[in-house]
Amino acid sequence: MTRTITPKGQRSSLRILVLLLLAVTGALLAGAGPAAAHAALTGSDPAQGVVVKQAPSQVSLTFSEKVATNDDSLRVLDPRGKPVQSGKPANVSGTTYAVRLRSGLGKGTYTVTYQVVSADSHPVSGAYTFSIGAPSQTVVSGTGPVAGGGVVGALYAFGRYASYAGFIVLAGGAAFVLACWQRGAGVRALQRLVVGGWLTLTAATLWLLLLRGSYTTSGKFADVFDLGLLGQVLQTKTGAALVSRLLLLAAAALFIAVLFGAYTKREEGQEKRDLTFGLAIGGVVVAAGLATSWAMAEHASVGLQPGIAMPVDVLHLLAVAAWLGGLTALLVALYRAPAETPVEAAAVGRFSRVAFGSVLVLVATGTYQSWRQLGSWSAFTDTRYGQLLLVKIGLVALLVGIASVSRRWTGRLADTVAGAADEPERERVASGAAKQSAGKGRTSGDPRRAEQLARQRAAMDAARQKRLRDGDTNRFGLRRSVLVEAGVAVVLLAVTTWLTQTEPGRTELDAKAATSSAGSAAAPSNGALTLDMPFDTGGTDGKGVVSIDLDPARVGGNEMHVYVQRPGGRAFDIPEVKVSFTLEAKKIGPLPVTPDHITTGHWSASGVQIPMAGDWKIAVTVRTSDIDQATVSKNAQIG
Repeated sequence: MTRTITPKGQRSSLRILVLLLLAVTGALLAGAGPAAAHAALTGSDPAQGVVVKQAPSQVSLTFSEKVATNDDSLRVLDPRGKPVQSGKPANVSGTTYAVRLRSGLGKGTYTVTYQVVSADSHPVSGAYTFSIGAPSQTVVSGTGPVAGGGVVGALYAFGRYASYAGFIVLAGGAAFVLACWQRGAGVRALQRLVVGGWLTLTAATLWLLLLRGSYTTSGKFADVFDLGLLGQVLQTKTGAALVSRLLLLAAAALFIAVLFGAYTKREEGQEKRDLTFGLAIGGVVVAAGLATSWAMAEHASVGLQPGIAMPVDVLHLLAVAAWLGGLTALLVALYRAPAETPVEAAAVGRFSRVAFGSVLVLVATGTYQSWRQLGSWSAFTDTRYGQLLLVKIGLVALLVGIASVSRRWTGRLADTVAGAADEPERERVASGAAKQSAGKGRTSGDPRRAEQLARQRAAMDAARQKRLRDGDTNRFGLRRSVLVEAGVAVVLLAVTTWLTQTEPGRTELDAKAATSSAGSAAAPSNGALTLDMPFDTGGTDGKGVVSIDLDPARVGGNEMHVYVQRPGGRAFDIPEVKVSFTLEAKKIGPLPVTPDHITTGHWSASGVQIPMAGDWKIAVTVRTSDIDQATVSKNAQIG
């Protein structure tokens, strides 16, 4: 058996690619910090920074999507840092979760901490404060839990990168062999590549399953081996997805065994074509199942149109594997295939067509995913997700440009391979025949010597073929361009992995709006809000003007005064006045307020609670007799 020796320059190029992979991965993991949340806190009651006159009976938090909670997901700490919540958090409505508070809470600043898991599997944690009666000093830092960060967060991020890389190499490498270069099934280097992808994906899946409990709760490395947390993970959507992935990997192992075992022993003919078809169908089913294990637990499974988004996500991931995984397999074939079985120009051409089709699928599915996750053009520049997506688009464009160079080298190689290879081959055959004839004449009486000469001739022929192959300018140019493609693909995969850990643009903009509203609510307001609303109940003395004064017109407690006047401006009494507040954008309200009668034409209420900043509809019902009444309203920005 002839040993293939990789030239020093080629080994150096592969070493540079590996170092690039490690450097990019390390840089991204070091700069990523805690994993960004994919569900955002969009509202709370009491709101951040407000001062309420009386202790609330509960604290409620509203998120941009449904989240998973446990006994310690919502905690409320008094100024001394002692928990004052009572019972477990509960889902009170939609995406709002609340925890009840103990009675008799004193004045001071209270800290609310939350630590939940979003519907797309990512931990969400944070903290804020509100005050009862008046602000005070507190011993709580207010930084909140560190789920998704620290050492465990970095290890989890690396596991995600490795799982994506393993899947791409496994699925793309196998697809390259079946669709582009079936002779490659017998090439040891390609076999090692695909098996390495399977091993990487399997190890990464087990790694993620082990880290998941600590990643979404305490963030402590010591909890990685907590079997109780592992049991909880297995009951979650993400845990089920990881277990499903492991089961599908068992089927993938059988596929690999057939592809690199029985398939390589089949002679060309109908039987091998039937086996190729069967392997292709089985491989597509297994690869689609593996891709679904990501789609069912991450971005695509929540938000807008999940029924469309999940199949689109599967197609997107399969196209990435066919392109980048096939590119990796082509690189290995060009550099490491034995001299006696070099990758043919026809195989490179077939891969070029597969890659082109994959790019078309990526453009279509990527456009839909971008619209779904961003929602507006401004999100491209105003959100971290959008900025990373721009980087990804730029890398894809660069990769397509380099691929066009590779296509030109492929065309040149196909044009020259037939003619340029025929003459050396004829010379080799003639020379070999002459040597064989001479050898037989000299060694006819020594079989051992004849066998030794035969081995030497085989080695010389293989070396000659390798020199011819390596000396081909077109093949050399194709190798270099594919190597550069692979280097860009490594960076692209790293950016894509980082993108999957980043809060979608839609959610980030919602979070910014909620934070802005909360900050506006906490800031002092100058002056009161005054609204004048004419009314006509239709009865005697049924016409007039009702005026509402709200001070300071911000989130929290407010003083409200209601004045009723005749059209001429003189105050007069009516039997009843009622007021309600509705925040239609958040489906809050109507919150009824019944003011007390103070003097002629004057009603008042203190401690009117506005739970959230926004465009509130203020409705006033006036009754001028037993049967005559009317309701008038105006919208006003409060907070």
